[in-house]
Amino acid sequence: MRTSTMHYLAAIVLGACAVQSAAAAGELVVIVSAKSAVGTLKPEQVSDIFLGQMATFPGGLEAVALDQNIGSPERDEFYYKLTAKTRPLVKAHWTKMIFTGRGQPPREIGDSAAVRKKVAENPSLIGYIDKAALDASVKAVLLIR
Repeated sequence: MRTSTMHYLAAIVLGACAVQSAAAAGELVVIVSAKSAVGTLKPEQVSDIFLGQMATFPGGLEAVALDQNIGSPERDEFYYKLTAKTRPLVKAHWTKMIFTGRGQPPREIGDSAAVRKKVAENPSLIGYIDKAALDASVKAVLLIR
């Protein structure tokens, strides 16, 4: 089998794995601190923040994205549904961004509970969590469907 064919087949398998793990996760919400002035966000705005294309919320306030751990179903679902990128494509995006000096990936902070706790403490932070983990310390600005 040719190398290019093998790479193509590997990409298909990895994409299928990402879709399968995304289907296993619950409903996701993008959150900001309850103290934040940010109301709702459009999917494109959230995508731009998490892919390093935008460093502010609408209105000019600083936006700092937090990711869940690599390999978590929530992370795979978030990127696949919001950006149509599988885990390898997200990695490739950030490799290019780092290499060209245009940005650094969001800091990994753990699971939904850890992200919620950090985001609640700082109005500049934005993250995504399982909808079941929502509480009054944060507010949902986008439902990921």
